[in-house]
Amino acid sequence: MPIHGTIGTVQYVMDLIGILAFSLSGAFLGVRKDFDVFGVVILAEATGLGGGLFRDTVIGVQPVAFSDVGYFSTPIVGGLIVFLSAGLQRHERAFDVFDAGALGLFSVTGTTKAFAYGLNTPASVTLGIATAVGGGVISYLLAMELPPLLRANRDLYVLPALLGAGAVGVLHHFQVLNVWTAPAAAVGAFGLRMMALRRSWRTPRSRFWHNPFAGMRHVPHHEPKAPERDLTALNGTETTAVTPLPPYVESPSA
Repeated sequence: MPIHGTIGTVQYVMDLIGILAFSLSGAFLGVRKDFDVFGVVILAEATGLGGGLFRDTVIGVQPVAFSDVGYFSTPIVGGLIVFLSAGLQRHERAFDVFDAGALGLFSVTGTTKAFAYGLNTPASVTLGIATAVGGGVISYLLAMELPPLLRANRDLYVLPALLGAGAVGVLHHFQVLNVWTAPAAAVGAFGLRMMALRRSWRTPRSRFWHNPFAGMRHVPHHEPKAPERDLTALNGTETTAVTPLPPYVESPSA
C-alpha cells in the first residue's frame, strides 16, 4: 500500500489514542504540581497537541487541532479524567505506560504525515521525533520543570522515538509502509521505552565534566617544611624540637 494509504482512518485513530495517552500523562503532571482544574486541562492540551502543532507548522498546513473538534476535545476529556479520579492518580506507574504508548504512536504518525506532504527522509524522521517529544517538553516547561529528555538521570526517552521514526523511514524507503507495518513500528518504540523503564536504561554522558582534570600532569607544590614537634610531654607542656645548626667553621685567612 502506498504512503497515502496510511493517511485516513488508521492515522486518525492512532492520533486520537496518542493524544489521549499524552493528555493523561500531562494532566498527572498538573495534579502532581497541585494545579487547579484549568491548569491541569491546559497541561493536558499542551502535552497532547504540542508536538502535532509544531509538526503542522513546519510542514506549512493548518494544525488539525484547529480544524477537527476530536483533536481539541480529547485532551480536555483526558485532563478531566485524571483531575476527577483520585484512584487513578495513585497509580503513577500507569502514566509512564500512557506516555510510552503515546511516544510510540506519535513517532510513527508524525513521520508518516511528513512523508505524505513530500518531505525527505531526514526531515520526516526529525519531525516524527519532534511530534513525539514536543508536547512533553512544552508541558514540563509550563510546569517549571526540566523536561525528561534533557535529564541524564531519566530512562531512555528520545531513543525510542528515534526508533519509531527511523523504522518508518526504512519502511517507506523500501515501499512497505502500510496499515500493518506502521503500528508495528509504534509497538517497537513502545517496547523499547518500557524496557528502559523496567531496567533503568540510560544514554551515556560525557566523562569530561565528571573529572575535567583527568589526564593532566599533576605538578606537586613544595611548601616550606614546618618545624618538627616533639609530642613527648615535659612537665605537662609540649616542646618543639629544634634542629641544631651545623658547627661554624671559620674560613682560613688568605
